Amino acid sequence: MADKPVTAPSLRFEILGRLRVWRDDEELDLGPAKQRAVLGVLLLNANRPVSTDAIVDAVWGDDPPDNGANVVQKYVAGLRRVLEPDRSPRSPGRLITLTPAGYALHVPPEDLDAEAFQRDVRRALAVRGDDPAQAAVMLRAALAMWRDTVLAGLTGPVFDAARERYAEERAAALEACIEIELDQGRHAELVPELIRLVADFPLREQLRYLLMLALYRCGRQAEALAAYRDAREFFIDEFGVEPGDRLQQLHLRILRADPALAAPAAADAPPASAPSAPPASAPSAAQAHAAPFAQIPPAQIPPAQVPFVQIPYAQVPYAQVPYAPVPFAPYPSASLSPFVLAAGPTPYPYRRTPLWKRLILLAIPPLTFGTGTCALVAYYAGRRRSRFLWLAATGYLLLSITFWAIMGTADEEGNTPYGVPAAISFIATVFGGMVHLALLTDAPAPEVAAVPPPAVVEMIERRARREQARVLVGRHPDVARELRIGRPDLPRTFDDGGLVDLNAVPEHVLAGLPGVDPYHAKLIVTVRETQGPFASPEDLIIRGLLPATVVRALAEVLVAVPVSTPVPEP
Repeated sequence: MADKPVTAPSLRFEILGRLRVWRDDEELDLGPAKQRAVLGVLLLNANRPVSTDAIVDAVWGDDPPDNGANVVQKYVAGLRRVLEPDRSPRSPGRLITLTPAGYALHVPPEDLDAEAFQRDVRRALAVRGDDPAQAAVMLRAALAMWRDTVLAGLTGPVFDAARERYAEERAAALEACIEIELDQGRHAELVPELIRLVADFPLREQLRYLLMLALYRCGRQAEALAAYRDAREFFIDEFGVEPGDRLQQLHLRILRADPALAAPAAADAPPASAPSAPPASAPSAAQAHAAPFAQIPPAQIPPAQVPFVQIPYAQVPYAQVPYAPVPFAPYPSASLSPFVLAAGPTPYPYRRTPLWKRLILLAIPPLTFGTGTCALVAYYAGRRRSRFLWLAATGYLLLSITFWAIMGTADEEGNTPYGVPAAISFIATVFGGMVHLALLTDAPAPEVAAVPPPAVVEMIERRARREQARVLVGRHPDVARELRIGRPDLPRTFDDGGLVDLNAVPEHVLAGLPGVDPYHAKLIVTVRETQGPFASPEDLIIRGLLPATVVRALAEVLVAVPVSTPVPEP
């Protein structure tokens, strides 16, 4: 058996970026693009044979050459001349060999940067438990091998798949390195890098997790919560799913100012024998930063009273309480969002079309010889969602087509044997359209006029009841609690107009409000139990629990009844 060919020790191959080959300190000219692509395929399968058909498919894809085997052989010969200039033309290649299974490029692992990267990452992860600082240094050195996208400039499914595979390995190494450096207290210098990495790898929740943690440890709690909000919006908009449980749990822990999230001691500090959680009398910087967002500062809450328990949301049992929420219909307001206005019929004020607009609309049919009539009627049909108007627009379109088709058969003097149908079509589309548009611009829209007066009266009455209940909550909160204002989940005799008390209702009531999903309902209940009651619905915005648009849209029904404080015995 012949000895296994080996590569000259001075030859180095790089694919973590643009394909390059070095002999000592000199970069070699690899020839035309297709020849470089052939070398890229061989390097992706280093030390393994690749068949000629596989090389043709990878390099030429759906447009292979007629004599693919000969073309590949020509490019392999060109690569041999570049990589082994001292080889005799008739002697077999030592670097690129031909086997029954195909061409094989023999490269020691230390001479190919991709394999060297994988080897160094494995070594770093192996020493992570014993020497995390050294592991971080080794990971950074391995990541420094990356210059650009793998095999930049080469196109095709094979190269795209390789890029995705190596990008996944690079992202995993980055996550491991950043985790180690966060444990060393280097959160401040990692924030800019994490922001860039989240933009480069938007689907990796671990990078978003590390970004939120680093921001929180820098005392930037609001930005950490904003990072979670951005992540949630991205996953919902792109895939229709909530972020993973680990990301959701970190969001809750940040809202609670969990002491376990505090930054660890510096790497050069002596190890502490006491637990990492600070005592209740000495709040951490993160807790002090979170104090303005809570009614009860986290420093006054002993850590033992704020336990962090990872419970999957789907496994938390809801209270079996009969619940029949009082329906509410918001009063017309420009500040209400569309999903709240859709909760019930809302009487919009009727406004007659101004005279100058009516005159312009009525002039369009004669100026366009009836062609514009169908377009105007179709506009009103779409705006009012009326089938009758859609049928009328279709009729005008057919009449207009009939008129112009007949006029196309006229002779030079304008005579046609179908003059009567043409005249009828013209009169119907022009004068009939003018009359129709005059009626449309003068009469109220059917869906607006369909709101019966009793519904309007009921909505006004309910709004008045809500205002009365709010006055009672502000002046006599004890009486409001006895009357169970804002508790649609409990039986009561006082009609508060459909108010919902943020400080008392269970989460399944909150989840029934428009724009509030079960996750945010659970979040609201968790925060009020750990950080204290809400002073007003605006606290939901201040604490980052709901978007401002949702809170303002629900302003008609949300209320925060003050929680009674027990009077200590003398």
